[in-house]
Amino acid sequence: MLNINRIHHIAIICSDYYKSKHFYTNILGFTIEAENYRQERQSYKLDLSLKGQYTIELFSFPNPPARVSRPEAAGLRHIAFETDDINTAVKWLNQNDIATEPVRIDEFTGKKFTFFSDPDNLPVELYEK
Repeated sequence: MLNINRIHHIAIICSDYYKSKHFYTNILGFTIEAENYRQERQSYKLDLSLKGQYTIELFSFPNPPARVSRPEAAGLRHIAFETDDINTAVKWLNQNDIATEPVRIDEFTGKKFTFFSDPDNLPVELYEK
């Protein structure tokens, strides 16, 4: 059996580097670990961590094709982040002009959750601890 320890990182390709950089750092609170521009690819690579754990590679490429998010399609569905207080998190997102779906209760765990979108309409879930 393959001995996988944990998820190492999530790679996201964005269409507007500066808008996405602002979203993931100033709105969601990720920390920049490294930022590199690759001239030969006309591409940024931004390494982001959350509470000291490397989590997201944010890439920019010229004119990336749009990814289908809705209606739901086969493949990776969304990314999800845990929060201690979903109501406070939703309030923060809304104050920063990020629309959220109504908070729902997971029928299997009884935990609160909601969805919103990143600047490229990638579905993002918040799940209460």
